[in-house]
Amino acid sequence: MRTPFRSRRTVLTGGAAALVLTLAISPNATADTSRPSRQGGSLVLVGGGLKDDNSQVYGEIIERAGGARARIGVITASSVPASQDPYADDPDTCSNSACNGAYYSEVFERHGAADAQWIPVDLDHIANADSEAVVRQVNSMSGFFFGGGDQSRYLTTLLNGAAHRDSKVLAAIRAKLAAGAVVSGSSAGAQITAGAHMVTGGESYEGLRDGSSPGYFEDATRLGYEPKGGFGFLRSGLIDTHTGAYGREGRVMRLAVDTGQDRVYALEENTALLVENPGGPQERVRVLGPRGVAVFDLRRARVHEGPKTAGRSLDGNQATWSLSGVRYDYLTNGDRYDPRLRLTLPAHGKRPLAPRSTTPVPDNTDVFHSAANPAGAPYSFLTTARALAATRAQRMAEATSYEDGPRFTVTFVKSPGFAAWSGDGATPQTLTGLRIHVSDRWS
Repeated sequence: MRTPFRSRRTVLTGGAAALVLTLAISPNATADTSRPSRQGGSLVLVGGGLKDDNSQVYGEIIERAGGARARIGVITASSVPASQDPYADDPDTCSNSACNGAYYSEVFERHGAADAQWIPVDLDHIANADSEAVVRQVNSMSGFFFGGGDQSRYLTTLLNGAAHRDSKVLAAIRAKLAAGAVVSGSSAGAQITAGAHMVTGGESYEGLRDGSSPGYFEDATRLGYEPKGGFGFLRSGLIDTHTGAYGREGRVMRLAVDTGQDRVYALEENTALLVENPGGPQERVRVLGPRGVAVFDLRRARVHEGPKTAGRSLDGNQATWSLSGVRYDYLTNGDRYDPRLRLTLPAHGKRPLAPRSTTPVPDNTDVFHSAANPAGAPYSFLTTARALAATRAQRMAEATSYEDGPRFTVTFVKSPGFAAWSGDGATPQTLTGLRIHVSDRWS
């Protein structure tokens, strides 16, 4: 089973060379992506790691594109082009935009699409983004899929680089979405649909310790973001991907605080966030797949920063930073969410779970699944949250970061209004209203 584009340590940029290339693209503008979108179609956004046998997610995309008549345009401009792939001539080992486009096209047709075609735009074919022939190809499609890789390449190829304005191809896709088409994507292909402050890279620990900065960075641990965002298809919250697998809960909370955002959709792998009527007053969300989507609500969050003293932080000083009052909901298959009301609606068949266990929550000394910990386990943050939901022995639990300079403590609290929901009567699947606090301590 082929699973391209999956690397925790990938820097979501091609480094300085990619940034220079981005700035060099001529601003042939056709639309302004800084304006709020009002869409009539739908988005299917996957947190990465989309398996080719995920018939639920592929089937949803195809059904929304017309079912047996679906025509899917596959865009893989976030991949390296064939000219940069040393294995471009080997169909078994190649990993470039053209062969990845062929891969996804075959998968969509295998799942029932009438036709799926690669849209030939990438770093080798930037001019195609303003080609009338390619625009006609786009206009013949009823749905679109953006593959994973490096979202900076989407900015370069489809948003005219630093000009951050639609190419003709992207303008056509935007118009198709507004007219009712489905736009889908996985990993970077989901990230690029974001509005302002799109995350570009970073790890939770370093992000909490050092804060975020605008830009793309060679240091894969540094928390960076693109201030103008991506395509702006989804603006009701920040988007992050591979969340539990890579322990990114810390980085999304820090980025939201730093950029003034009050909501994050944190997508898990092989699972989709379905957004109907994105950008409109009737925007609605549903989760599809085997894992889930976390929603961090920071409307009532408070940040506390203490004075700096001599120490070991990057600038030679120590500073305390803590965050309190974040609401954490975790939605699983079939659950719905109303962005306007900020209300989670568990799927039919799920019932409130009354905890029966008296087992204490297990210790967790790597809540953000540090890449530095060879024994770390993915989904660590969620594991502690669910263990707390399953026990009546505790109303709060603490988990810590693996690193200790400073060591961050995450406190999970079952505040009034908290509820866990289950489809089997025993396992907490959906969580609503858990409160999260993050604090640091220098050793």
